[in-house]
Amino acid sequence: MTLLMAFCDYLGNSVKDMVSAPRPCSPPIRRVTATEDEKENAMEYGLPSSHALNTVCLTGYLLHYVLTYGEHGSLTVAAGLSLALLLVMLVGIARIYLGMHSLTDVVAGIGFGIVILAFWLAVHDHVDAFVVSGQNVATFWAGLALLMCFAYPKPEFPTPSFEFHTAFNGVAFGIVYGIQQTYFHFHAPDAPIVFSAELPFLAFAGRVLVGIPTILAVKSCSKALSRWLLPVMCSTLGIPIVSSCYVPALKIDGGSSKSRQAAGGHLQRLLSHFPQKAYDVDTGIRFVQYASLAWSVVDLVPAIFAHLDL
Repeated sequence: MTLLMAFCDYLGNSVKDMVSAPRPCSPPIRRVTATEDEKENAMEYGLPSSHALNTVCLTGYLLHYVLTYGEHGSLTVAAGLSLALLLVMLVGIARIYLGMHSLTDVVAGIGFGIVILAFWLAVHDHVDAFVVSGQNVATFWAGLALLMCFAYPKPEFPTPSFEFHTAFNGVAFGIVYGIQQTYFHFHAPDAPIVFSAELPFLAFAGRVLVGIPTILAVKSCSKALSRWLLPVMCSTLGIPIVSSCYVPALKIDGGSSKSRQAAGGHLQRLLSHFPQKAYDVDTGIRFVQYASLAWSVVDLVPAIFAHLDL
């Protein structure tokens, strides 16, 4: 499901930035943005609606999972379909009501989501088998993640869509890297179920108290480490870099010319074939911190649980 959401995020944001269709004009439309996150989301383009697209894929995949692996009758199927359709409809109406999308954006998001969901349901078993027991999984996914960072359209005006994609891209890599190493240790079908005899409430509470702080600590530490290490590596390799927010010394306003002048060597001549003269190191920092977060969820934290007998 996480990989599906990463796939949706990449395709949806790519189409947004490629089409560059603006959100409804505000004013005259009144746009409701109650939090800083919503204000940042409002800076994206509008077509298709990511909320509508992701809701279709998420509810559709969850419904498929329940109907495939759980016991169900005709009433369960009808109730599941009704809930999924209701949720998609409410999300679509909410996006229009909040002034974030037009009806066209929402319809496009729903249609695009249906296409992506149908494709994913056809291939998800193969993806799952490859991640769990394939060969050279980490190497393949690292190459795929790198490709998805470069194979991304440039919008007419800068938006945060690429930042969101980079974060999800990192999560997908971290999940895959961790799962392919630990699936048979911690994530096989015989893993204990929450609130069962094997995993009672107290053990679950212990996992929460240990796991959540560990995950947040890994994210914070990986961010701090990559903020220091990645600029040093790029400088050593002669890769020209700038920073939009994470590394003040490399801010685009004042540090871009300095970073370009410091670059040199064979690798720099190789990179000169690419249209971009300097690379935003924040992309690598964001990727590393979210990859580390996801890896800790599926690898480090379960190992700690096993060590603590949780």
